[in-house]
Amino acid sequence: MNNLFAQPCAIVDLETTGGNIARDRITEVGMVLIDGERVERLSWLVNPGQPIPPFIENMTGISNEMAAAAPPFSALADDLLSRLQGRLLLAHNARFDYGFLKNEFRRQGLRFQARALCTVKLSRRLYPQHFKHSLDSLIARHGIAMPERHRALADAEAVYRFIQIASAELGEDKVAHEASQLLSQPAELSSLPADL
Repeated sequence: MNNLFAQPCAIVDLETTGGNIARDRITEVGMVLIDGERVERLSWLVNPGQPIPPFIENMTGISNEMAAAAPPFSALADDLLSRLQGRLLLAHNARFDYGFLKNEFRRQGLRFQARALCTVKLSRRLYPQHFKHSLDSLIARHGIAMPERHRALADAEAVYRFIQIASAELGEDKVAHEASQLLSQPAELSSLPADL
């Protein structure tokens, strides 16, 4: 078992209507839940309650028609929260995914708080010789097969595979050590509102 995954983890990826945490909404949630040797993959389409811009629709393949038939976040919130509680949250650019989730839960009157590990930062620490650490760069560099790029579960799965590959290349102890170093750092100040 990978040392990093010795604790319950959730690798999360979201698709959204855009990048503004206050204005935009979630259109898809993908999760790889890890409990020791047990791995569960889950995905939900979400009705954002607002139009999906054409360029986002083209990038993700999630159309307004698909989203219209999906439940709103409010209908999924309790289930999602119960699945995420008590887990280390991993995401590529964790501030984005964690911030969107926290904001959506807050709109439902639910408090969500988790330790979050950004796998962009983890990649920088593990592979400092490389300049780019975007998910596209990791997929190309490590030869990760991706049938559905820019879909939430596929992108979460790519992060999971990246951690497995890094553990095989560099050793599980190295990956776990760098992750623990990142988790021990104080959270960065950001332009997000204080309650987020």
